[in-house]
Amino acid sequence: CALCLLGDDDPAVFGEKVVLRDHGFSIHYFCLLMSCGVYQRGEEDEGVFGFLVDDIKREIRRSARLTCCLCKMKGASVGCNVKSCRKTVHFPCSRKMGFISQFTGLFPSYCPDHCPAQTLCVSSELSLPQSCSICLDAIQPVLGHALLKCPCCHSSWFHRDCVQHQAHSAGLFFFRCTLCNNKERFQAEMLRMGIFIPERDASWELEADAYSDLLEVYRRCDAEECLCSHGRAHSAKTGWFEVIRCRLCGSRGTHRRCSRLRAGTRAWACTDCTQATDGKGLPHPAASSSAELSFVSPPGHTSSGQPEEKPAGQVSAERPSTHQLQETSEDILRALARQLRPLGVQLEVGGAQALAAGLELVRRSDFDPAHTLNVSFKDVRQTSFPSSHLGGEAARQHFLELLMQQIQDSEVFEGPDGCRNLALDSRALRDDLYYDVGCLLALCLVHRGPPVSFFSPALYQCLFNYPANQPLAVGHMTPSTYFTCHVNKVAEAESVEELKAAAGACGAYLELAGCSAVSSLQEKEALVEDLVTFALITRMQLPLQRFREGLRTLGVFDQVQLSPATFFSVFCRVSAQLTAPTLSRFFTVNFSEDQERLAKEMSIVSFWRHLLLECEAGRSSVSLQDLLHFATGAREPPASGFLPPPSISFLHPAASSQRELGSKHLLLPVTSSYQAFKGSMEQAVSRHVHLLPSEK
Repeated sequence: CALCLLGDDDPAVFGEKVVLRDHGFSIHYFCLLMSCGVYQRGEEDEGVFGFLVDDIKREIRRSARLTCCLCKMKGASVGCNVKSCRKTVHFPCSRKMGFISQFTGLFPSYCPDHCPAQTLCVSSELSLPQSCSICLDAIQPVLGHALLKCPCCHSSWFHRDCVQHQAHSAGLFFFRCTLCNNKERFQAEMLRMGIFIPERDASWELEADAYSDLLEVYRRCDAEECLCSHGRAHSAKTGWFEVIRCRLCGSRGTHRRCSRLRAGTRAWACTDCTQATDGKGLPHPAASSSAELSFVSPPGHTSSGQPEEKPAGQVSAERPSTHQLQETSEDILRALARQLRPLGVQLEVGGAQALAAGLELVRRSDFDPAHTLNVSFKDVRQTSFPSSHLGGEAARQHFLELLMQQIQDSEVFEGPDGCRNLALDSRALRDDLYYDVGCLLALCLVHRGPPVSFFSPALYQCLFNYPANQPLAVGHMTPSTYFTCHVNKVAEAESVEELKAAAGACGAYLELAGCSAVSSLQEKEALVEDLVTFALITRMQLPLQRFREGLRTLGVFDQVQLSPATFFSVFCRVSAQLTAPTLSRFFTVNFSEDQERLAKEMSIVSFWRHLLLECEAGRSSVSLQDLLHFATGAREPPASGFLPPPSISFLHPAASSQRELGSKHLLLPVTSSYQAFKGSMEQAVSRHVHLLPSEK
């Protein structure tokens, strides 16, 4: 290179190396951009990207008289943009010295004494990243020229060389933070800190035939014994010897005849996928037709009255369904619950102070979130919890329900019930309460507690970026707060005078948010957007970060971030309510093998379903929630589902003294009429759920 005198050819570090054979010299693009005495006076197709050759030659002669501060050689074409600073260097030497060259505007460069810097913006007591989020090598978390961070999430730290190579590969359209996926603010900050972002598509999009492999369809029979006379690679267009692919992985195939499939079969799963999905890779034949009658059909008989091969004794009331490729939130939470160990931790709750007990638990020095919770209540007179269930599963469930409600009502959140935003509270920050509450919410979900159901959509979006990259509006702010009222006045202004008056009334907030004064209605929308972003994101960065760290307990945050749409109904309140069919599907019905008892039990099942419908319609003194609480101890279905599932059996008069109750086991009384059945159920549920006095 005629400017830096180096022969290196690394486009990510020096830019493109242009060879001008007619003029007898070569030059690096970045060396040319950052030179102080040359400007683009031509069109893009003239000279070297708009730099005229005569101007380049004059710059070579000018820099030949200047000495580099680092290597002491001539040819220093890059100088500090601060007029009072006289430091000049070669462009490669500027990188070694810690210069920052900004690839925007007039392409200024700044020496280490005058260059822009990043600030930590978080408490020194918080744990900082220990590895580069791009190359994953260990780092010393000290910001400087060689180490940068994302301005949005503050959790993504990376080497300068790593992020420069990422920018060179991803290009302008795909360059973003590797953790929070932010694009606009991230790119602006990287440009400020001297990262070059090429204005082109990503390198992987420019490769010829880059995705040609994806167009190839797997057509080979992988059955243990292939019966096709033309070999395993043969695939007919239709019929027995058409190769069909595994519907789960797509990387295995079989002829229909070779796997003994029916002629029209299209859905097939290979052995590996079937084993990985616990045998659920294939749809259950006639699942939808048989499920409707599984709750009322007697064991040992199908709906048509024909004998069934499977043994009698247990019929599931839960509707079977075909296996879905998309895991539900219940499946994911149950998978996380496998981390829990049998070793229990004792938790004593005073009265109804569930949040205080939970905070005391997570702040213990020996706290382990994978330990099973053994909950017991004291001072029972101060709580509505029945004294007959002071310990065990029912106590744990009651504690988790109390804890979830008290977390919603704590100082960490603000806003209407069921639609809470994070609140900015200095005492909560000082006590690190945001982390503790996030940890407790993760514990509730994994330990089979109730769903959260009180996050606002705005809070869920700030935490998990769902819906992705959607702008926040005034309606997402916490209503009736002082700041929200002022932002509403700005948004509702219809004239320049009203806009200036509304902006003047909250001048202190405008200054704090870094917003300039407005002079026209065209600036109103941008001002409102800046104020909303400041209120919900910028000023809440530290609380959001600590809250996320708490939610990472037991892997909850990472799983939600992978499937934010799946978990939306777990964290945010949805309109769906408990219905009679939904409640009936929770239970597995255990029928008797004796035919005389079986006939009576079938009629009781009909009574039970009719009672559920009356409860849903409001024609009963108890509600569906009361029945659920009576049978399972939970006031709403846990986020991870019931485990083990609730079951139903029958209380025959002759066997009432021999019946033993298990966990979540409901006994239905065998009566001669529906009115007697309904009266017995309502009396039992009212006594236990509403704590009415009862005799021993």
